Amino acid sequence: MSSLDELLAGELKAVNVGLASFAEPLAAAGVPVVTLDWRPPALGDAEAAMRLARMMGDERIELANAAAIERVLAAQAVMVDVVPAHQAIPALGEGKLLLHAGPPIEWDRMCGPMRGAVAGAIVLEGWAPDLDGAERIAASGEVRFAPCHHHDAVGPMAGLISPSMPVYVLEDPTTGRRAYSNLNEGIGRALRFGANDDEVLNKLRWMNAEVGPTLSAALRSLEEPVNIKANIAQALQMGDECHNRNVGSTSMWSRQLAPALARQGEAGVRVLEFMRDNNHFSLNANMAACKLITAAGHGVPHSTLVTTMARNGVDFGIRVSGCGERWFVTPAPVPDGLYFAGYGPEDANPDLGDSAITETAGIGGFAMAAAPAVVGFIGGTPADAVAYSIEMADITLARSRDFQLPPLGFAGSPTGIDLRKVLDTGSAPVIDTGIAHRRPGVGQIGAGITRAPMECFVEALAAVEASL
Repeated sequence: MSSLDELLAGELKAVNVGLASFAEPLAAAGVPVVTLDWRPPALGDAEAAMRLARMMGDERIELANAAAIERVLAAQAVMVDVVPAHQAIPALGEGKLLLHAGPPIEWDRMCGPMRGAVAGAIVLEGWAPDLDGAERIAASGEVRFAPCHHHDAVGPMAGLISPSMPVYVLEDPTTGRRAYSNLNEGIGRALRFGANDDEVLNKLRWMNAEVGPTLSAALRSLEEPVNIKANIAQALQMGDECHNRNVGSTSMWSRQLAPALARQGEAGVRVLEFMRDNNHFSLNANMAACKLITAAGHGVPHSTLVTTMARNGVDFGIRVSGCGERWFVTPAPVPDGLYFAGYGPEDANPDLGDSAITETAGIGGFAMAAAPAVVGFIGGTPADAVAYSIEMADITLARSRDFQLPPLGFAGSPTGIDLRKVLDTGSAPVIDTGIAHRRPGVGQIGAGITRAPMECFVEALAAVEASL
């Protein structure tokens, strides 16, 4: 019997499409009511809905999306080195340039955590003697800013990458494409949350002087590079979703590197201890792998594949395969989540960071079914985690061939956001995320769930149609 037959069988029922209040009189009269979870396409925008109707099934788009998603599914990601950022990203060696998370933004619009991170990075680089001087030159225009994404890089939260910082170098061995990310500082006070006191800067100086070079020596001593994509796939079998939970991923990577690090003497032991004390140590490398994966599908004319979702604490932006380097931007939302003791929504900064690249690649919130324990950190129940992964299959082009979800019968994680499907279903991409305090330096105050704002998808749809 079909679902429709079941709905129509038996006693008289009312089917409610729309506001729940529509059915209240019938329910009060004892009539059984079935409420459909239906939303008008394209936010109810009639012009956008007509545009969507014209584009659904367009052969040019279908062929472009088939090509783009195949590139995404086939992409690989291995770690080949850790080097100072200016060696990996040539633009960082050309004057005073800092890379940040999210779409483009200038100093006068930056949120508190990003301003704090910028000031700390300026002092770290020796461009100013103190934080007051750093803020003055940041405001003067002497320092230039660019999104990490414009240089094949990603960074969590504020995402600051400055010339001297060590970065992971990941490569797709079949194409030679590379992507980069900074190193994770650990929990507590960190530059990515805008903290910039001596404790934070001294840790970063140690990471520049010892952690980066030691990791580099260990990696270069291996017979084969560390396969980060394979590690992510295995971590999903170990209870991670590789955005807010990285326990399995970090543990596995630590085990792979331990012998090579031990051969680096006392410095190697200190790096191992640093990794041991930070369950999120693998996050940044996983993000760089996801950047490689999504970048593989970018630049296909007429494709509606979303290849970037990123936030700078003020704006939320997406980029689409068929629209080149253009950003589609709308205000960033504040996540809905669990807060640490003493904090609440009034303290939260709007969503921040490049880490939504994990969801864009089909893990993170899209793979939450694999990580039921993460709900203890972000809120909800294990059933909610499974429901998110099921829902995201409605807005994606494929299921991953590598990232499998055990609670869903080892089905591949939903991969390849199609902006048409987002607008057709009204189901916005889900992102599980950390929550930063709006003041610089306070740090993380919680974690939760947010949704990509639909407005940027409406704008992107118009741009794709214009390109046809």
